[in-house]
Amino acid sequence: MKSRRRPYAQQRPQDLGGGVWSVPVPIPGNPLGYTLVYAVESPKGPVLVDAGWNHPEAWKALSGGLAALGIDVSTVSGVVVTHFHPDHAGLAGQVKEASGAWIAMHESDAALVDLMHAYGESEHASFQSDMLKRAGADPGEAMEAVSRPTPPAKPDRRLRDGDLVDLPGRKLRAVHTPGHTPGHICLHLEDADRLFTGDHVLPDITPHIGIYPFDRDDIDPLGDFLDSLDRVCELGPLDALPAHEWIFPDVAARAAEIRHHHEEKLERLRALLAQRPEPLTIWEVAAMMTWNRPWGELSPVLRSMAAGEAAAHLRTLEARGGVRRISGLDPVRFQALDS
Repeated sequence: MKSRRRPYAQQRPQDLGGGVWSVPVPIPGNPLGYTLVYAVESPKGPVLVDAGWNHPEAWKALSGGLAALGIDVSTVSGVVVTHFHPDHAGLAGQVKEASGAWIAMHESDAALVDLMHAYGESEHASFQSDMLKRAGADPGEAMEAVSRPTPPAKPDRRLRDGDLVDLPGRKLRAVHTPGHTPGHICLHLEDADRLFTGDHVLPDITPHIGIYPFDRDDIDPLGDFLDSLDRVCELGPLDALPAHEWIFPDVAARAAEIRHHHEEKLERLRALLAQRPEPLTIWEVAAMMTWNRPWGELSPVLRSMAAGEAAAHLRTLEARGGVRRISGLDPVRFQALDS
């Protein structure tokens, strides 16, 4: 989905005023380019919002960018992570080593980090491969799509919705916005009418919303995401400080745009399924949907991400009574219900 806003790529650290600074930290080999890491002033030392990818060049950009703003990384008192993904949490452990800072994230994502640490590499690979096969992927392609992520550092503090971050003299409140991950949080800087949005609300693209494992029927990440967008709308036209792309005004208006985009996507998918009388696997449904490149040009890893998004949209349609899951089939299949 494209917005009407003109992009502004931040090339260097910036003083955003009001005791808030931003540092672009590169993500090697990723088209997003960088994660915007924010520092918020505190008498105990600055608190970072996210930390960036765990890579030598990223560490150089983060520590050097903070230094350019007059902040020594050794003075950082805490890192609050919007969600556990490696481009946000990856360097939190290194910041902690350099400064003794605490690390905080929402308790739901903290539980996933614990699970990642408990999993062995072979167990994780087997889990991913089995999940892809159950979605209808070819066994060979399933093995090619397997990734082996390095777990981020375990958090010292676990946040819940409404908790205030340890930031003396300021009010930085956690707003639980699940969808992109179960424990994604935005952070409302209440004394400045600013919202650090992480990946929940971005100015020109929509975040990845997938379901893992693909065939779960006890959760609804996209439904959670849509509800979370409504919650952001209720906060009003705050200035948005996202983790990618660029800073923008009126987060409520953008959240409403993203919600509309997904509602249109859900309706298109339901209509596509209604044209196919036979039940379809998640993999077949993903191949029918529109992505930024044709399905045949997507790498196995990108196909896996697309299948995760397809599964999330199918699960929301199932929860709304628009499709049904055909039980007893392997791989699992879905079929449209009469409207």
